[in-house]
Parts: sequence; structure tokens; C-alpha cells
Amino acid sequence: MYLWRRLAAPRWLIANEELLRSRVRDRLAVIERPGWKRALLEVACQSRKQARDLVKEFHGRIERLPRDWLERLGKEKCKPLRIGKRLVIPHQARSGGFQTAGAIRKSPFLVIPADAAFGTGEHATTAMSLRLLEQVTRGWTPGWSLVDLGSGTGILALAAKCFGAKSVIGIDVDPVAIATAKENARLNKVDDLDFHLADVRHWNFPRKIDIVTANLFSELLIEVLPKLKRSRWLILSGVLRGQEKELVRALRRNKIDIVQVRRRGKWVAILGRDGSQNRPGD
Repeated sequence: MYLWRRLAAPRWLIANEELLRSRVRDRLAVIERPGWKRALLEVACQSRKQARDLVKEFHGRIERLPRDWLERLGKEKCKPLRIGKRLVIPHQARSGGFQTAGAIRKSPFLVIPADAAFGTGEHATTAMSLRLLEQVTRGWTPGWSLVDLGSGTGILALAAKCFGAKSVIGIDVDPVAIATAKENARLNKVDDLDFHLADVRHWNFPRKIDIVTANLFSELLIEVLPKLKRSRWLILSGVLRGQEKELVRALRRNKIDIVQVRRRGKWVAILGRDGSQNRPGD
């Protein structure tokens, strides 16, 4: 495994992030900290050639990761991410387990090891999606369904199970992402998750879905919106502020009601709903 890295000033990121994401999909990690003038960009690559291609096009440098890189990163401690009163993601251990809401009085938790390739929930797009998912499903009767597009670590799929989903499917085009998601499901002792290696543009969606979460770049979101309409609720992220207006126009063309828009930094997450359908229990 190889890691491509580079520091990027805000101007460079604005000019190049969309192109970079089109090359690597959801493998791009953008790490920003208060006081930093530049962001650290990281992409995990399965081969040296993949990393060299990124250096050729975007500059930066290559680091060869040790075989036990996941175990080493999994030992790092991070501040827990709290999602409402129903979920805590500690991000600090490679042991532990998934606990249902009724199993303990305190908030249930998910273990998502720190990982150079995919987020642990701290990135704005993932955090906003998690909070929208918790908000929408609050008070729902267990048994609803979710499809997670661009699943990465599988964190949204795992959270959905915590919130009461029965049928959960995760889709990603990257085999490393699928392997990571399956490993996280194993660590959290969740056996009834379906992760599929597939391109969302060609994957056959179920006829009825209660929620679709999609952390994809805006062009792909707009392309697959007609398929996403099969769901009652949509949680869309991976969208930059400069792309918001175009996505909003596409949602209106597809007659999807915009229920809520969340913004954090340069990122946007949108909660949408097909006005012709009702949510479970309505």
C-alpha cells in the first residue's frame, strides 16, 4: 500500500479538488486543522503506479506504508464524535463492539479505526450526513431500509443499523473501501450488512428504499438523481459550496423537495424528500 500526500493552499484546493476527486473518488482525505494555512491531502493507493500517476498530475510525494499500517493508525486516539444522544464514535480502538440502543442506557457506540484512506466521521461531509441521518430517523419504528452510496468505511451504514435500520446496503467503486467497510462491520459485530463493489451509475437500485445516503462528487450525484428518487429521503453530501446551486437546480428538475441544507466550511449537505411519499409511520 502506498500513500500519496501533498500540502495544498486554499486557492490550489479550490482550483483542483474537483478534478482530483474525479480521479480518486472517495479515496481522497482532506485534513484541515485550526490555524493551518494549508490542508493536507492524502490518497491511499494499491500500487506505486497509482501514486506516481497522482504525483505526475498533481505533484506531492509518495510514502510506502508498512504492512501493519491499519493496526498502527488504529491505536491513535481522537476526540469522540457524538451524534445527537443516540451514538458515540470513539475512533480509538480496534476492539469493542456494536451495541443496539436498547442494550445499554448510555449512548451506543461504533468503533471506526483511524485510517489514512477513508474518514472516521470527522470530515464535514460525513459528520453532517450522520447528524442528518440521526435527525430524520429519530422516533422511527425499527425496520426501515437504507442504501449508502460511496460507503467508504461503512460508517453511515453502521450508524443506520444503530438507529434501527433492518435492510442496509453499502455501495462503493473502490475495492479497498469495501474491504475496509467489511472489516469495520466485523469489528462492530454487525453481520447483516450488504456491501457491494459497484458503480452507482450501473447498479440496480431496490424498488423501495426509505433512505439513500450519497457522499459523492456533485456531477455523479446529478447524474444518478433519477434513480435516487426511488427513496423517501435523500441525504446528499460531498458537495462544495460552489456546486450547491447547480445541485439545487437538479433537485428541483427531479421534483425533489429540499427539506434542509447544512453548511460547514466549504462543504454542503442536503436533506431531500420525495413529496409524493411518506416516511415510515406517517
